[in-house]
Amino acid sequence: MKRPSAPRKTSKPAPAKPTSLATLLTEVRHLIQSARRNVSTIVDTFQVMTNFEIGRRIVEHEQKGAKRAAYGAELLKELSERLTEEFGGGFSRSNLEYMRKFFLEWQKRAPISQTASGKLDGQEIIQTASGQSALIEISQTPSGEFKPPFTLSWSHYVVLMTIKDPDERSFYEIESAQSNWNVRELKRQKASCLYERLALSRDKEGIRKLAREGQVVVRPEDLLKEPFVLEFLGLDEKASYSENDLEHAITNRLEHFLLELGKGFLFEARQKRFTFDEDHYFVDLVFYNRLLRSYVIIDLKLDKLTHQDLGQMQMYVNYYDREVKLPDENPTIGLLLCKSAKKTVVELTLPKDSNIHAKEYNLYLPSKELLKEKLDEWSAAAMG
Repeated sequence: MKRPSAPRKTSKPAPAKPTSLATLLTEVRHLIQSARRNVSTIVDTFQVMTNFEIGRRIVEHEQKGAKRAAYGAELLKELSERLTEEFGGGFSRSNLEYMRKFFLEWQKRAPISQTASGKLDGQEIIQTASGQSALIEISQTPSGEFKPPFTLSWSHYVVLMTIKDPDERSFYEIESAQSNWNVRELKRQKASCLYERLALSRDKEGIRKLAREGQVVVRPEDLLKEPFVLEFLGLDEKASYSENDLEHAITNRLEHFLLELGKGFLFEARQKRFTFDEDHYFVDLVFYNRLLRSYVIIDLKLDKLTHQDLGQMQMYVNYYDREVKLPDENPTIGLLLCKSAKKTVVELTLPKDSNIHAKEYNLYLPSKELLKEKLDEWSAAAMG
């Protein structure tokens, strides 16, 4: 007699594995980070736009009143007292003077006009301190992101208002926004005369482009300054130091040095060794510029430049072009930083199409007046 067969055990389907959260987490994280950035940006933007509108009202009120300087001074004094009493800090007489100047200096650029029509397509109404409405034209990027007419904080604009030359002021505004400079870095770049130093390495059209577009890096020459300023290294100009001391100070303050070099630099190596014919050679500093897609090798010289230094750099550049760079990368750039670069030696030693450049460096902030004199002399010579 057959035993009844035991009922088959049906295996339960394995529970479905939860879908990976990686994609969702990335998207949500992006939204949160974007929202936080936008909130901060919008707060800064509306403070700047409100200050602009306050400056507009002050100027319009002055134009209707007496045209004596004493009238304007008394107006700001009384307005400051009333606003401070009602709203607290932020409305000192000096700050109101900045708001007035801000409107006067930026009024041609700011796409702001008064209206009573309410909210229109691509435009938004804000309430000013006077209770009147002001129309802010707000452009949007293809992705729908908010693009304000002013892109920096009020503290940035206060620093920019100390610059008299409108082209120079425009350059620093563009660079602050594009390079995400905080106020401290803006002050440092202004104190180091970045605009003049870049201008001295450009032709007339290049100087005009600085004011319109900031520092745009498309050629090796776009990286050059006259001179490079290394005051952040803390080395005393009068003290005795070696090339190794200079190199060590640079690598210890690499973040500052990268800012001084300019846009798109990545650090690769210090004292990079390469060997051929059983001899060892060492490049002081090796960088890569992702905008130019080129290696940038730097040699440091304490004394004046010699033709032997240039010949050695040419050998380094040739080695990197033939042995290191990839076929789709651009030619290697050689930069000699020295205390004294004689242009005649450079011109006689190197061919005209050479990708090697010699530039001087300073261990102290340069004199703005001296650089302006050099720029004027350069402009006169170019025109003559």
